[in-house]
Amino acid sequence: MIYLDYAATHPMTAGALAAYARAAALPGNPASIHAAGQAAREVLEEGRARVAAAFGVDARTLIAGSGGTEGDNAVLLGVARAWQEGRGRPGHLITTPTEHSAVLAPARWLEARGWEVTWLRPDPFGRYWPQELEAALRPDTALVSIHHANNELGTVQDTPALAAVAAARGVPYHSDAVQAPGILPVNLLQWGVTYATFSAHKWGGPRGVGFVYVRRGAELPPVTFGGGQEGGTRPGTQDTAGVYAAGVALSAAEAERGETFAWLSQLRERFVAAVSDIPGLRINHPPDASPKVASVTLPGADGEALLMNLDLLGVAASAGSACSAGTMQPSHVLTATGLSEADARASLRFSFGRATTEAEIDGAAQALRQAAEWSRP
Repeated sequence: MIYLDYAATHPMTAGALAAYARAAALPGNPASIHAAGQAAREVLEEGRARVAAAFGVDARTLIAGSGGTEGDNAVLLGVARAWQEGRGRPGHLITTPTEHSAVLAPARWLEARGWEVTWLRPDPFGRYWPQELEAALRPDTALVSIHHANNELGTVQDTPALAAVAAARGVPYHSDAVQAPGILPVNLLQWGVTYATFSAHKWGGPRGVGFVYVRRGAELPPVTFGGGQEGGTRPGTQDTAGVYAAGVALSAAEAERGETFAWLSQLRERFVAAVSDIPGLRINHPPDASPKVASVTLPGADGEALLMNLDLLGVAASAGSACSAGTMQPSHVLTATGLSEADARASLRFSFGRATTEAEIDGAAQALRQAAEWSRP
C-alpha cells in the first residue's frame, strides 16, 4: 500500500513505539504519592516538558488530554461558559467556515443556544486577513478561533498578525494548530495566542493523546468534572505512556523539521507535475501551503468512486477530514472557498510524510490517472 494520508494520521514512529512500551510497563498512577506513582509522574512530566520545549513555552501551560477534538471543545465551551456565567448572557464568537469539525460543531452548538457567531469569509485559498477580523470584533466578542494550518488545503494563516488584532482589543485568541508540528515552526509565545490545540498522532506520536496550551495568566474553566488532574481543567487519569511517547516523537520531528519541510516540498512538486496533465485536473491548495498537503479536483468524476478505485490500486488518500469520512457530504472547506458541491465531491487530498518516497509518489500519480479514467462517465 502507498500511504498518502498523513494529514489524517501519521503512523507511530519506531522511537515513539519504543518509548510507549517503556512507559506503559510502569505500574503506577501518576497521581499516587507512593514511589511507583511518582515514577510514573516523572515520566509523564518528561513527555510534557519535551512537547513544551518544542513549542517554546513553560510545561505548566500545557494540559494533557485525548487530542484536538477534546481540546477544541474544551476551549470553545470553557471560554463560553466563563463568559456567560460572568455576564449572565450569551456572547459573540468569531470563527471560520473552514475550521475542523471539532471547532465547527461546538460553535454551532453555542449558536443554537443564543450565541452570535460571525463566520469570516475566506478567499479562494481559505485565507483570512487581519483587517477582516478587525471589522468583525465587537465589545461582546468572547473568543476568536482560527486554525493555523488547514487540514484539507494546507493553507497557513498569519497567526501572529491575526492574534495581535484580537489582543489589541483584549479578546482571547485560539488556534487549532493540529497540522503544524513537525512541518511548520510553532512558537506559541511569538504567535501571541491565548489558547492552542494539538494532537500527537499528527507528528508520529500515539493516537488519543493531545495538548491544550493555555497562556500564563489566562483561564480555561473545565467542561468535565472529577479529580484534580491537570490543575482541575481536565480531570481523569493521564495517559502516562501516551504523553511520554508524544514528547519523544515531537523531539525527533522537531530535530528534523527543516529537512522534512524540504523533502515534502520536493515530493509535492513531483506529485503535482506528474498529475498535471490528467484531463481537467485542478489544483486547490495555494502555492505557499504546508507541503504536507496536495488537494486536487477532477471535475466530472465521482469522489467515492475515485477513493475506492485508488484503494483497489493500492493507494490510501482522502476526500477531506478523516473525522468527517463516511458522511457522503461534500467538503465544507472546499465549498466555503467557492467550489461547487459537485466539484467538492470530485476532490481528493493527498498528504505526505517523511517516510514517503519518490517511487510512491510516481506510483500514486499513475494510480490517480487510472482511477480518474474509471471514475468518469
